[in-house]
Amino acid sequence: MSRSSPLCLFWGLQMKNLSRVLVACVGVIAAALLVRCSMLGHSSESGQPPGLVAGILAPCPDKPNCVSSEAGEDADHRIAPLDYSASSAEEAWARIQQVIAELGGEVAIVDDAYIAATFTSTLFRFVDDVECRLDASKQQIQIRSASRVGHSDLGVNRKRAEAITRLFDRNAVE
Repeated sequence: MSRSSPLCLFWGLQMKNLSRVLVACVGVIAAALLVRCSMLGHSSESGQPPGLVAGILAPCPDKPNCVSSEAGEDADHRIAPLDYSASSAEEAWARIQQVIAELGGEVAIVDDAYIAATFTSTLFRFVDDVECRLDASKQQIQIRSASRVGHSDLGVNRKRAEAITRLFDRNAVE
């Protein structure tokens, strides 16, 4: 069959139309996802950190977007607490607030044993909560980092908690 046969011309036109339809569908789906993410980001701005529950940080929900040093045996959500045995509780408490600010967080609540801070993503304005509890009896700061909305955070909260720990430990040496 030659390239100029009616059948080739017909299939060529059909393929051209099919590719246009596919591109349009992908565009509509992408636009819908962008709108949905923007709506979730906006809704996360009005939430509040969960605070302390029975004197400890709130447990993580059954979603992968939360980590906590008080998660017990839950390996999916567990992270290590911050150790401050080489300094005083007052120095460590001031240092954790400085670390949160250095990493772009906004401290909203501070008292003698509890800190609540927020981190906001650049693109969709998702708000995540970082909470800390001073555990003076163990010379540790318990930490929790969690997304307010959605299911997965692609590991953002775990990475944030690890960054807080690294900077906290590095600042203890300086």
